Amino acid sequence: MKQLTKFLVLAIVMFGYTAATFGQASATATATATIVAPIAIANTADMNFGNVAVGASAGTVILTPAGGRSTTGGVTLPAVTGTVTAAAFNVTGQANFTYAITLPAAATTITSGANTMTVDTWTSNPTPTGTLSAGGSQALTVGATLNVNANQPAGTYVSATPFTVTVNYN
Repeated sequence: MKQLTKFLVLAIVMFGYTAATFGQASATATATATIVAPIAIANTADMNFGNVAVGASAGTVILTPAGGRSTTGGVTLPAVTGTVTAAAFNVTGQANFTYAITLPAAATTITSGANTMTVDTWTSNPTPTGTLSAGGSQALTVGATLNVNANQPAGTYVSATPFTVTVNYN
């Protein structure tokens, strides 16, 4: 009986060891990374609201990303338009990738001597994301609203600090 018990114990231990050996498996894998072309943005045209006339009432000039203008309040657009352009940028990077566009969060002040106006309510085309072409580029245009004070003094108003448009891969 002792021999049988020893044999059974030995058989159980061997079975447990064998089961543990068959209950385990391994596999391997490789690690891979792809570095994509960095995203970049370059200014190709500055924003210009063109010629604007104002009277005794304040108003706005709304410049669309396509370069169209409209007005509110006491602002009018003279027949001689001057140079009117939405800001334009060229975005480059990895072909067919999408990216997010971040427009300025705050107004920009433009000045002529001691006189000021603000530019705000930024819009873009495309918005709020763009997709780079098969060639890895896309045109991005930006419009905004010019806030004109009543009886705004004549002059050429320019921003002392440029506004920033940021792009980032999604």
